[in-house]
Amino acid sequence: MAARLPGVSEARRALAAGEQSAVALVDQALARAEAVDGELHCFLQLRPEAAREEAAASDARRAAGSLRGPLDGIPVALKDNIVQAGEPAGCASRILDGYHSPFDASVVERLKAAGAVILGRTNMDEFAMGSSTENSALGPTRNPWQLERAPGGSSGGSAGAVAAGIVPAALGSDTGGSIRQPAAFCGVVGLKPTYGRVSRLGLVAFASSLDQIGPLAHTAEDCALLLDAISGHDPRDSTSIPEPPTCAAGNLVSDLSGRVVGLPREYFVEEGMDPGILGCVRAAVAELEAAGAKTREVSLPHTRYAVAAYYLIATAEASSNLARFDGSRYGRRAEGVHTLTEMYERSRSEGFGAEVKRRILLGTYVLSAGYYDAYYRKAQQVRTLLRRDFEAAFEGCDVIATPTTPEPAFPLGAKSSDPVTMYLSDIFTVSANLAGLPGISLPCGEVEGLPVGLQLLGRPLDDVPLLGVADAFQRRTRHHLAVPEEAAG
Repeated sequence: MAARLPGVSEARRALAAGEQSAVALVDQALARAEAVDGELHCFLQLRPEAAREEAAASDARRAAGSLRGPLDGIPVALKDNIVQAGEPAGCASRILDGYHSPFDASVVERLKAAGAVILGRTNMDEFAMGSSTENSALGPTRNPWQLERAPGGSSGGSAGAVAAGIVPAALGSDTGGSIRQPAAFCGVVGLKPTYGRVSRLGLVAFASSLDQIGPLAHTAEDCALLLDAISGHDPRDSTSIPEPPTCAAGNLVSDLSGRVVGLPREYFVEEGMDPGILGCVRAAVAELEAAGAKTREVSLPHTRYAVAAYYLIATAEASSNLARFDGSRYGRRAEGVHTLTEMYERSRSEGFGAEVKRRILLGTYVLSAGYYDAYYRKAQQVRTLLRRDFEAAFEGCDVIATPTTPEPAFPLGAKSSDPVTMYLSDIFTVSANLAGLPGISLPCGEVEGLPVGLQLLGRPLDDVPLLGVADAFQRRTRHHLAVPEEAAG
């Protein structure tokens, strides 16, 4: 079986030492994908010729001493809702069959400017709506740790591709946990930056006030390299924060002396929690203490309302954003229609999957006359209360530590017939999106051979200090070095 690709930092060192070429890295990634992705289905599209050309150009720049940036020659994968010029961007949906983007997303522009090689596009829950990557119209992705398990979602393809060693890093999007939850299920690191830290231009919108692009990789250091490349103000995105790109990779402080880690009592509960998860997370907190951090209990009292508020706000925004997919401008158009209304109805009915339809219907309902105040406005008020909870908690701590998920990766199909149970998979992650906070999931152990994630949350714009705490944890532990046997190679 083709060998696994190294992480970003390790690949950079090999390239710099002349032990590896960018073309060889791409060939290794493509061979790895051929060896394992038939079972995993992490990728929807690979770019073998284009990726080799980009890698050859990187090798030429290196030989000439004119590298573009720290990611020069590094293969990276894109989630299928991040557009790239000339490439399909289907959001794993039938309604965008045949669509090719005429432009690059801002993050793609910045990856190219840093010299990265785009290997291909990864599978996802349709329009990023799901927690298992089972909602993809093109079939589910399987978890590299146990093939009958879900990889999480909606960025399950990106998380699986990194965990399986096909690529050193990938980009995903996180609306309510869609980077952090699959990172936890697949045993990799997933970072959701502060809302507005990374431009959303070219990210197909699900819920515009919640969506954020971020990296998945093997280490916090690797995520820092990716964040430095893709962050920074973008005047083309009205929600982009007027801040320069981060300089995280060179500023990761491993000494946690004086840092205070908050432990929210609402997240450390036994009801509905796998006891093995709690055990792993408590052991991880002990490692942070051993690194010099102090811990204290904090309270986030409105946590119990977070999932309900999230699914009202997110579906309302989805209802509005997905109205553009109507068969008249791009993507799928129903055949044999005779009226404009029939074209709309059939194109959308045939093009959208069941979960997307469910969320559009719910969102349209909560925005409708007579229900807007009772549901959408009330959910926004709860969002304000959640933000204030975090503001109060951060007055007494620097970072908040929680489990990423209440259970390890569940079997494929186990929750497909019960949407509410599936939605509760996001119970520990949605609050960070509602409050606009940066959050990261790190491997912190295993339960019955499946990875467990530790979630760290920071104040808005504290992405770099948050990565520093994550890096300090990983320098003391070896959980991130574990390799899934089913995709070991």
